[in-house]
Amino acid sequence: MNINWLNSWTIAIVLNAILLALAFLAPKKLLTPWGYLHAWILGVLVWGTLSWQGYLVVMFYFLVGVGVTRIGKEQKEAEGIAEGRSGLRGPENVWGSALVGTLCAIGTLFVSEPFRVLLILGYVASFCTKLSDTCASEIGKAYGKRTFLITTLKPVPRGTEGAVSLEGTLAGIVASAAIAILAWGLQAISLLGIFWCVLAAFIATNLESVIGATIQEKFNWLTNEVVNIINTFIGAIAAILMAFIFLF
Repeated sequence: MNINWLNSWTIAIVLNAILLALAFLAPKKLLTPWGYLHAWILGVLVWGTLSWQGYLVVMFYFLVGVGVTRIGKEQKEAEGIAEGRSGLRGPENVWGSALVGTLCAIGTLFVSEPFRVLLILGYVASFCTKLSDTCASEIGKAYGKRTFLITTLKPVPRGTEGAVSLEGTLAGIVASAAIAILAWGLQAISLLGIFWCVLAAFIATNLESVIGATIQEKFNWLTNEVVNIINTFIGAIAAILMAFIFLF
């Protein structure tokens, strides 16, 4: 057995156990109790497969995502468009955001280059996509001066499913670029990979808005968490395909 591989998983388990204990003791909660448990599972899988570099990417997404959700919280609550549970995340939120990225991370254990590089790109792109979606939505709801339905471009109230705003769109692009640049700085992706991730996140986020505007309310099973999985899947696949076509 590879000792380094064993050490990586040991560190993953111990580190995330310590963070879980600190989170339970902290007075300000970010997740529900079950949400923390599932976040522990996520953290172990990510560190065990992609080491600390991959772990920093998901931590950056989580911390920025939580912070952005709290922007304009009182105003959004007054308008009835704030996140439920005062922004606390549960297991469904954890996996709605991170399932695709986690599968990409696990997949790296079973493939060789260049497919491992592509899966890591997909991992980063999935979180670029989700952070872009979160920032676009939350900034749009808090500061969007004019919001339009993406399918018709007709003005609609802030918080409407499928609504987009200039402020939110720009925030989403900046957010996806930030996490992609972080991944590049950690040598997880190439410099060109930043472009693929940002472009893939932009495509996926807008397609997610189209889903919200057209079919989400028609199907009970198409919850926000399911849409998030679809959204991050599109982002990951788009980045992988664009990079694959460029490489070959």
